Amino acid sequence: MKIRRVTKEYSPKASALLRQAFPGSTYEERLVENLRRNGKVVHEWVGIHINRVVSYIAFSNAYNGSAVVGLHLAPLAVNPEFQRQGIGSEMLRFALRQDVIKEETLFVLGDPGFYQKFGFAPCSMPCCPFSRKNGGFLTLRNHTSSQYIVGYEAEFGV
Repeated sequence: MKIRRVTKEYSPKASALLRQAFPGSTYEERLVENLRRNGKVVHEWVGIHINRVVSYIAFSNAYNGSAVVGLHLAPLAVNPEFQRQGIGSEMLRFALRQDVIKEETLFVLGDPGFYQKFGFAPCSMPCCPFSRKNGGFLTLRNHTSSQYIVGYEAEFGV
């Protein structure tokens, strides 16, 4: 699998993948398209297998008020035909090595069993506005003890 930054060529293919990976939901596709359209900082990559986009990962800014305090990982997606083959893990390992990601505090709302394999730990502070009692809210390289609700880009619909 080759991993490439999302370009104009890959944008529609990434959107199609998000529809496949999250059947019955348009949230993830709309989120990514709105972030791009509104010029928000998004670090995103696709995994390509035989000229086909089979995976996707994105990061957007995390906030404390108006100050950027890290990045949110969302979404991470793998085509259902390619799931359970280590592709999501490969995408995440790749992203964690990228200069724009590797020193940042990261937040993710997801499956602890998956993300803890990559060093993510349950996050007690800051609080996640999407998760009651921060259930499933994890962090990597987070050293804050300040009490606040972590901010997302408006496109997330908080």
